[in-house]
Amino acid sequence: FDVPPQQVLSKDSVPVHVDAVVYYRVDNPIISITNVVDVGRASRLLAQTQLQSILGGRTLAEILSSRDSIQQQLQQTLDEATEMWGAKVERVEFKDVRLPQTMQRAMAAEAEAAREARAKVIAAQGELNSARALKEAAEVIGRSPTALKLRYLQTLNVIATEKSSSIIFPIPIDLAGLGAGFGNPNGPSEVI
Repeated sequence: FDVPPQQVLSKDSVPVHVDAVVYYRVDNPIISITNVVDVGRASRLLAQTQLQSILGGRTLAEILSSRDSIQQQLQQTLDEATEMWGAKVERVEFKDVRLPQTMQRAMAAEAEAAREARAKVIAAQGELNSARALKEAAEVIGRSPTALKLRYLQTLNVIATEKSSSIIFPIPIDLAGLGAGFGNPNGPSEVI
């Protein structure tokens, strides 16, 4: 039989709509007739109350993640209760577990915010690693003036390979001083 759709308030105060189905059979028709007027109706009412009771003691996360264990618990509870009515509950299944639209939107927004927060943490970690690498590179380059000049030339080479229309080529003062003295037999002169 179908358990009528139940709106249950979970342990963490989230309204949940649950549709379930219960499969049972009458094992002992004599006990079934003598102990209860209508075993089907009695089982349906019991399933409704037990469903509300069991789901009301679980959080939303537990309801969504452990449906199988909840279904087994409900089956055992119903089977024990209906045994004295001559019925055997064979299986309980949830057809549908629905959340209100506002809750779905709130959960989606929360998940998106969590993803964005993780992305920001990852980006910040990358920036930190990049800053450390730049600091180490600056220390290495700072120990050797020739390394700085080579890095400068390498950067100009990278810029030159790009198809840009103009390149600004700043000349370091120490290179300009070397170039000024090339025609002078006395060596490089001071450049002002």
